Amino acid sequence: MTVSVSVVLPTYNRLLSLKVACESVLNQSYRDLELIVVDDASTENLRAMIDDLGDDRVRYLRHAQNGGASRARNTGLAAATGRFIAFQDSDDLWLPGKLERQMELMNSLPDSVGVVTGSKILYGRDSAHNYGPGKVTCAPPPGQILKLEEDQVRRFLEGNRISLQNTLFRRECFPGDNWFDPCAKANADWEFTARLAQHTKIYEDIEPVVLAFISADSISTNTRKKALGLLRILKKNRAAFAHYPDVHTKNLIQLARMLVRLGKRRMAWRLIRAGLKIHPRSVIGKDGFSGVIWRRFRNSLAPGSRA
Repeated sequence: MTVSVSVVLPTYNRLLSLKVACESVLNQSYRDLELIVVDDASTENLRAMIDDLGDDRVRYLRHAQNGGASRARNTGLAAATGRFIAFQDSDDLWLPGKLERQMELMNSLPDSVGVVTGSKILYGRDSAHNYGPGKVTCAPPPGQILKLEEDQVRRFLEGNRISLQNTLFRRECFPGDNWFDPCAKANADWEFTARLAQHTKIYEDIEPVVLAFISADSISTNTRKKALGLLRILKKNRAAFAHYPDVHTKNLIQLARMLVRLGKRRMAWRLIRAGLKIHPRSVIGKDGFSGVIWRRFRNSLAPGSRA
């Protein structure tokens, strides 16, 4: 069966939320799609729930061993037949009209634009990245919306504005089927989009298209996994970062801050020294640390100090 849009949904357990996540895709007004559910070796019986959906547009694939969401997404991509690719998470909801809106946008844009992305209403976190019940925000922040004519490579090396479930991709916008790095346990979206922006143009639509939920044990709250994800971004984009030394250094500083929180002060200090060599102004000066703030941070890296 060939369809216009292949939707890839990786999951590990989450039986209670998975059904609603699937239905939010299958109930879209744009119906020429397939939904590929990749079961990443769940211990729950997800196959029975998938069968109960009673929709022949659903395909179920299962890993024998758990390999993480990025590996599961790559499995779904390899099986996809659509000219366009979309993603869903097992605990999020696509808003009605999400796919129809993004297909209309895609068809109105030049072929050089390989990606259309929107925003999400996010429950469980506020705009200052404080986590907890009752907190809500819109992500990405609506200010400074991504523009087609700007240097998008720089923008995505600075930080991410794409959540996969918010986005529609042309199948050819990125080479191969292994889009995602299985070693990036957090920041997986950013790790991919930093490379994606080097291949295609991205159109950002400010309209929310997803309801997303975050819990206290989410990967996005795990400093260690976030640090490993940022390390992968730095390693896999060395050639691109060479053109943006200030951005390179700012990411080194960000990683150093994470390492301080993890008690890895010596490693953090090595990153600071590397940043000083690459772009000193981003470490000390109006764009980085200065005065007493720099001294306090430097002292926090000293052996025996408290992070």
